Amino acid sequence: MTQTHSDPRQAAAFFAARLAFQTDVADVRSGAGFVLVDSRSRAAWDQGHIPGAVHLPTAEIATRAAALLDPAVPVVTYCWGPGCNGATRAALALSLAGYSTKEMIGGIEYWIREGFPVRTAEGDVTAPPDPRTAPVAAAGLIALDAPGAPACGC
Repeated sequence: MTQTHSDPRQAAAFFAARLAFQTDVADVRSGAGFVLVDSRSRAAWDQGHIPGAVHLPTAEIATRAAALLDPAVPVVTYCWGPGCNGATRAALALSLAGYSTKEMIGGIEYWIREGFPVRTAEGDVTAPPDPRTAPVAAAGLIALDAPGAPACGC
């Protein structure tokens, strides 16, 4: 028989662990004190990446992380989006190498969907926020620019 509810203590431990090891695009946008690592391929990076990110594909972590990252500075990894576990693999590799690491859930997909800038060869580009991921008012999208304020308002 499948259990339909969880022990509240187990649930609290599970959710606390998720918050300890994951962050979201709003936190990354408003935060400081970490290095943002794009773990995607060169072609994906060249297509567009988050301004200020460091390009370090997962396969290169063992050979290049020490030259690019300070072990005393926490790292946040990202990849394409929720359908990709590349950021999880990169976070695992960096954690095993001794870095304090979090994964940015949503990846660059949700960064773009929330209307944040992406750096391309032509410069920084910004698309309007997707109304399915940002609050909408009668007059249009609501800008939530307060530090730490997620677009969802949660």
